Amino acid sequence: MLATGIKTTETQHKSLSLFSYLLLAALCLFAFAPGISTLPPTDRDESRFVQATKQMVESGDYVDIRFQDVPRYKKPAGIYWLQSAAVLVSGKGSDAPIWVYRLVSVLAGTFSVLALAFVGDRMFGRTAGVVAGLGLMGILMLGVEARIAKTDATLLATALLAQGALAAVYLGHKAGRPQGKANWLFWIAHGLALLIKGPVIPFLSLLTVATIAILDRDRSWLRKLRPFTGILVTLLVAAPWLILITIKTGTEFWQESVGKDLLSKVGSGQESHGFPPGYYFLTYSVFMWPFALVALEGGLKALKRFRDDPRLLFCLAWYLPYWIAIELIPTKLPHYAMPAYPALLLLMAWSLTDPSAAGIELSRWQLWIRRACAFGVFGISAGLAAIALGITPYFLGQFSWWGQLAGLLVLVAATLGAGMPSDMSPLKRTGIAAAAAAAAFGVLTLKVLPPLKPLWLSPQIAEQFEKLKPCTTSVLASAGYSEPSLVFLAGTSTQLTNGKGAAAALAADPACAIAVVSAAESEAFLAAVPGGAAALRERGRIEGMNYSKGESRTLTFYVVAK
Repeated sequence: MLATGIKTTETQHKSLSLFSYLLLAALCLFAFAPGISTLPPTDRDESRFVQATKQMVESGDYVDIRFQDVPRYKKPAGIYWLQSAAVLVSGKGSDAPIWVYRLVSVLAGTFSVLALAFVGDRMFGRTAGVVAGLGLMGILMLGVEARIAKTDATLLATALLAQGALAAVYLGHKAGRPQGKANWLFWIAHGLALLIKGPVIPFLSLLTVATIAILDRDRSWLRKLRPFTGILVTLLVAAPWLILITIKTGTEFWQESVGKDLLSKVGSGQESHGFPPGYYFLTYSVFMWPFALVALEGGLKALKRFRDDPRLLFCLAWYLPYWIAIELIPTKLPHYAMPAYPALLLLMAWSLTDPSAAGIELSRWQLWIRRACAFGVFGISAGLAAIALGITPYFLGQFSWWGQLAGLLVLVAATLGAGMPSDMSPLKRTGIAAAAAAAAFGVLTLKVLPPLKPLWLSPQIAEQFEKLKPCTTSVLASAGYSEPSLVFLAGTSTQLTNGKGAAAALAADPACAIAVVSAAESEAFLAAVPGGAAALRERGRIEGMNYSKGESRTLTFYVVAK
């Protein structure tokens, strides 16, 4: 396991106790679980994932991946299998609510925190392990990803398995200690990562290994990875599904996942997500909030000591080349950087708990980077607090005490997360900051965001559809509103169409069909209905904002007049 070989300090230390891990796990559930049942399905990635999983359960086909009739071959089946398992264990079948699907991310986020605490404990000591784990628990990026049903929290868990095992092999070699079975865990983790999101984590580890091999002249440790046998182990984990999907779809899966998804992201900005280099540098303070500043300081200090300490070299080799690589890839999304964040949190833990780090002075250029980060953290903190306070009055025209509480928690987390007060112990300061950040996210997703009905059109449409549908077998035709969350909430057979298509749906089943039509499609819809508006009966209207497009929408329900 990871425990073997990571410890590189000359003196032995007591490892984290079982109670410490149980306490961390409880804190993670406090951090990630609130809001998973109250926050509606989010558009668009989450809703596409959960709908594809729902269709797996409905059809019993766990190889093919589809959103309605459209193949969804951009990602492998791993996350769909995990979500399907959660649905089946729940006993609710395809009627399982959104929180069941989100449990996978909650548990993956919790595992990631425990794994980082474990790795930090073996690398830098018990206190550092807890600090690193708490830091990961509290950052905004994981606070978001651990409570929505996507791949990224689970991918982070595989990254920590792989990188922790790699640390066991490399640092165990440097310390002259046996590695145990860490090399096999390394390759198994990559097989699991391939099933979750393709080559992202193997790419991360390859960059880490290559950087260490360049900077450390002792390369004999590479043999301990047993790469030829190890690659076979990775393929044995991932190959069965790859073979099955190839048999089922021929080359279609490979063309979609490799040709259209992977290569297009590398070659050009995909789906309007193209940004120039510097994107992750500029957004770092947002997604590592509230620990962005202290983690950056740890990384900057490590740059001055990494030649003398293989632990610091390992962490920098984990973070820097991957960060440079994703900056150069045209397609950029915030969660792409998350697999590298644990490396900086380890360096944060080292700098806060190792007395020798306190005496390291930053260079002038490093001080300028630190000041820029401090400015960014200040702006982000003020912005988050303002959003917490103002979002309810903006959308509902009324004040929210829950919003005020969330804003206050944001300011507490920001102050402590930035290292103030300096005379408080790092463990206590980090713990309170992480708890305050987690509480702020919990209040926002549990009490502030769900009541903002103008933002959540799909739940309103689905609820109204259930009340108005003329028959138990009625199918909803939606013209001008095509968010995936509506399919998940209103049923797989929901038709996402235009005005003409909605009119055709009513004509095909006048007794049972029901249409919801946006204002933009209303004219085309009425023109296509035989008999026009006189042949229809209006059954209700919903007004709100389609937040995924940033557009206000008015949607009207119609049935055929009898």
